[in-house]
Amino acid sequence: MDDLIDEPSPRRNEAEYTVSEISGAVKRTLEDRFGRVRVKGEIGRIFRARSGHLYYDIKDDRNVLACTTWKGQIAQLSVEPEEGMEVVVTGKLSAFGAQSKYNLNVDAMEVAGAGALMAMLEKRRAALAAEGLFEPSRKKALPFLPRVIGVVTSPQGAVIRDILHRLRDRFPSKVLIWPVAVQGKASAPEVANAIRGFNALTPGGALPRPDLLIVARGGGSIEDLWGFNEEIVVRAAADSAIPLISAVGHETDTTLIDHAADRRAPTPTAAAEMAVPVRLDLMAHVDQLGLRQARAARALVAGKGQRLADLSRGLPRADAVLAGPRQRLDLAAERLPMALRNRTGQARVRLSRLEGRVTPGALGGRLTEGRRRLAEAVVRLGPAVGRALAMRERETRRLADRLRPEPLVRAVERGRRAAQAGFAQLARGAGARQGQLRTRLDALDRLLQSLSFERTLDRGYVLVRGPDDAVLDHAGAQAAGRVTLEFAGRKRLDAVTDGSAPRGARKGPKASPPDQGSLF
Repeated sequence: MDDLIDEPSPRRNEAEYTVSEISGAVKRTLEDRFGRVRVKGEIGRIFRARSGHLYYDIKDDRNVLACTTWKGQIAQLSVEPEEGMEVVVTGKLSAFGAQSKYNLNVDAMEVAGAGALMAMLEKRRAALAAEGLFEPSRKKALPFLPRVIGVVTSPQGAVIRDILHRLRDRFPSKVLIWPVAVQGKASAPEVANAIRGFNALTPGGALPRPDLLIVARGGGSIEDLWGFNEEIVVRAAADSAIPLISAVGHETDTTLIDHAADRRAPTPTAAAEMAVPVRLDLMAHVDQLGLRQARAARALVAGKGQRLADLSRGLPRADAVLAGPRQRLDLAAERLPMALRNRTGQARVRLSRLEGRVTPGALGGRLTEGRRRLAEAVVRLGPAVGRALAMRERETRRLADRLRPEPLVRAVERGRRAAQAGFAQLARGAGARQGQLRTRLDALDRLLQSLSFERTLDRGYVLVRGPDDAVLDHAGAQAAGRVTLEFAGRKRLDAVTDGSAPRGARKGPKASPPDQGSLF
């Protein structure tokens, strides 16, 4: 036994490899043998690392294939992977020697057939419906005549032209277009941002906030319309405060935004028809209402006129209504003079009675009685005044006892200073007022002097006065005979007129001059 143990073991012919050599050989073999492959399967568990890389499984009924999508490759995927989705992935097969695993680095992914898409769509629809996003109570009524309409669609293509053409034909309105991608990976976020952007506009701002939104796209396959089935678009449509019309695809196409929108239009053209009424129809309807109003007004006036005529036939004639008042007026007119005479006689009798009562003796008695009462009141008033003065003196003496000399002196001093200040202010005011009045009086005196007759006499004129010193005119001087002539400086001279007619009077025989000769 010991011999057997000590005998050396025979040498083997297999090559020896390190672990890294084996791992590298396996990796090269996989990458050289398979290269870039397409694999169909169902997505299993999904894990997103903090670094942003995505790790998930692709499986069938027997095996599982680990897949990796790096952070920079996620944006290239046409669909976002979800657990249970049947997809076809494309990538490179490689091995990870640190864990003795192989995996597929996926850089492209697409849904495996329409059936899988419809299943995923139904699953998403049920989840969003469970949240209440499709409830009819959330639907808002469309405005009857929106002033501004916001359209979310592609600026190229026939959709926007059809909408604008239809709006122009029915009722021209202001349209704001938010250009978006309506297909591909960028479609869903751009459409959602457009809906939220229109809602974020301030009413009455520089860019008017739309009264109605239209999300529109032409027809296409389910893959082409898939952006309008994304959850971000559905939630944006459900949260929109502006009423929204979904016009995605043709009449047979249905997307999740159709359930979240307030109204679904089968085509973009139908959405434009829902948005505005027909202007010509409105004008015709207004004309019809105007005609109906005119007919109703005429019928109302005619009915009131007929009713008035019927009522007027039941009224009595004016002569019959006024006959009684006329008779009463005539009777009152006849009785009025007699009533006035009777009233005057009664007043005269009453006046005579009162006159008999008012006699000199009665008045003297009343005056004597009044004097007696006044004397008694004076007698009573003297003691009462004495008592009031004594009471006031006592009260004054009591108040004087209460007042101390020092506060009283200070109060008197303050009063004296206040009185002096008041007197000074009053003197200043009086002096200013007196100066104003003196100035005004001087001005009036100058005016009076300029208008007085003395200034006229200074210029060589003469003032003619009569015997009573009254100022006479030419006719008065002729009639007076003897007059007084007043010159400047109050100098006077008596004169006698010659009695000649004034200038311009009718000429007669010239009278002989008086004996006294000249007036001077």
